[in-house]
Amino acid sequence: MAAPRPARPRGRRRRALAAVLVPLGFALSVLALWEAVVRIAALPPYILPAPSNFFSVLVARYEPILMMAAQTARSTLTGFAIGVSLGVVLGGVIGSSRTIYRMVYPALIGFHTIPSVALIPLFVIWFGAGPHIAVITAVVVCFFPVTVIMATAIATSAPELDDVLRSLGATRSDVMLKVALPRALPQFFGSLKLAITGAFIGTIVAETIAANSGIGYVMVVATNSMDGALAFAALSVLAAMGVTLYAASLFLERRLTGWAYRGR
Repeated sequence: MAAPRPARPRGRRRRALAAVLVPLGFALSVLALWEAVVRIAALPPYILPAPSNFFSVLVARYEPILMMAAQTARSTLTGFAIGVSLGVVLGGVIGSSRTIYRMVYPALIGFHTIPSVALIPLFVIWFGAGPHIAVITAVVVCFFPVTVIMATAIATSAPELDDVLRSLGATRSDVMLKVALPRALPQFFGSLKLAITGAFIGTIVAETIAANSGIGYVMVVATNSMDGALAFAALSVLAAMGVTLYAASLFLERRLTGWAYRGR
């Protein structure tokens, strides 16, 4: 029986193009429906501005909005990088030892149930108000889901395979680097998607409470002045940043964990 032919480059390009155009078409359809509903219902802009309204505000005030968005992006990416790095290291340590896992994991779950944004007033007391509060909040928001999921993924990664490899002379570090961590990559990228959204949420909430810059601060100014168009313009920039970071993580996931989805 002849071997199946490999997928043609043209077919791959079509699938890649469809992966971009289908979500884009859905987003444009939602914006068109939104525009129609606002115009038909004659809603005032301070309640719900039409997309054409807040996009015009975004064009007219793009310099200050982008300056504030850059501050939010710096805080989010810094906190995201630190929180994910700490989460991977601590999750690996907890998951690699049954004793540490049994001792630390329940406490870790307990801390994870505490809303991270509820700690912002304490951060202000401890470290003072400023943009660094957004970074600290993003670190805390990203740290716990990555740590919990990585610890669980490594602790449950084929214990029978671990025993076989150890009987063949593999060291604990060999098993960790060549078996446990690669098998935990799909779960890691799942936690990364949670961390991305959580990092932006934590940063925005911190900026609304304890900072005088960033998209969160723009939201405070917009709501205080009843400027709905400015608020939605800032939110649209925030959504674009979130989608970009999500797409980057999805690209890395497909590159590094394609073997896990081969059955598809």
